[in-house]
Amino acid sequence: MSTQEISPGLVIQGITPPLRLSDFKLIAFDMDSTLINIECVDEIADAVGRKAEVAAITEAAMRGEITDFKESLRRRVALLKGVTVADMARVYEERLRLNPGAANLVAACKAAGMKVLLVSGGFTFFTDRVRDLLAIDFTRSNVLEVQHGVLTGRMIDQPWGDICDGAEKRRMLLQTCEQMGIRPQQAIAMGDGANDLPMMGEAGLSVAYHAKPKVREQAMVAINSGGLDRLLEVLK
Repeated sequence: MSTQEISPGLVIQGITPPLRLSDFKLIAFDMDSTLINIECVDEIADAVGRKAEVAAITEAAMRGEITDFKESLRRRVALLKGVTVADMARVYEERLRLNPGAANLVAACKAAGMKVLLVSGGFTFFTDRVRDLLAIDFTRSNVLEVQHGVLTGRMIDQPWGDICDGAEKRRMLLQTCEQMGIRPQQAIAMGDGANDLPMMGEAGLSVAYHAKPKVREQAMVAINSGGLDRLLEVLK
């Protein structure tokens, strides 16, 4: 497969640009370290002095060194026991920012008539807020159990299953395509970690954003510097 750096920090392989934005009907984003600047679980852990411990597990999971994402997430969430909802609100207000180009890219996709899907191994506390901020059409993520305003260290099962891992991200992408009456080839999937690869493998265009090496190697487009809207250099 031919690999080409079409401009500094923007690499393509196996495709010939420019592609047309109008060829696609759906764009799916990972949230943490893709659409936003932080790994929420790591920042929540900071409130109880466990950021380093949790971040080490997150990094290993995103690099693909921990293959059981569900188990890694349960381990991390267990370490969040005792964090308050107020602590999470501070993470959202003080630390969470959209990554550069996020709003521009979402606006361009919507202007082209596309729908937007946010699929995250993170938590509804944050995905719901990001959804509302960007007027995102569909979301799937995990629910933290809260009792009396404090995290219990567990997650709540949902009608579709227990944890949004790589397999669930893939299922949600395919389910959304089916719901929209489109083929997966008409979808774009963007992510940075190993748990994004299953959905990226189904999409017509896979995009790695400041991603782990394993993800960069497999993506059709790799944005290694600059903002998310650099994708618009490939899609006209």
